[in-house]
Amino acid sequence: MAWYMSITNILNTWADMGVFAYVIPFLLIFAVVFAILQKTKLLGDNNPSVQAIVALAVGLLSLQFDFVSTFYANIFPKFGIGLAVFLVLIILLGFFYTGSEGEPKTAIKWIGWFTGIAVVVWALSSWDFWQDNWSISWWIQEYFWPIIILAAVVAVIVVVAKSGDSSTKTPTGP
Repeated sequence: MAWYMSITNILNTWADMGVFAYVIPFLLIFAVVFAILQKTKLLGDNNPSVQAIVALAVGLLSLQFDFVSTFYANIFPKFGIGLAVFLVLIILLGFFYTGSEGEPKTAIKWIGWFTGIAVVVWALSSWDFWQDNWSISWWIQEYFWPIIILAAVVAVIVVVAKSGDSSTKTPTGP
């Protein structure tokens, strides 16, 4: 009998061993905390071992009650889908855009912000960690349209305010 391991079997084995639930979140938290400590020099210039110990402690303590594992298991798959949606929107913008040189960067920025916020709201809306009626999912379902209307009103106010700034400027001086 031949020994057969597919990528699916390997990934399922890793999932059973806790690689995705504990090892990868730990490595991510450790790396981010260590990088922040290195960049800010909060513990001094010559203390990489102390910074590593602090990052190790924060990484291990963060995995203690499965909050991080559950959150990462929920948000990162949806983040991947959000990146795919963002990429498709950018490709479509490139196909159909015929304007001036500087405008595509502005459009990409706004598409990025909108997609990013939408993915975070989408990911958090299905994260029912507390399993009660006061979860994030319930709150977003209850207040979805008021939030959208508020965002639209704020966007209109910002656009009107920015357009009024350039037309109402008066030159100063003699």
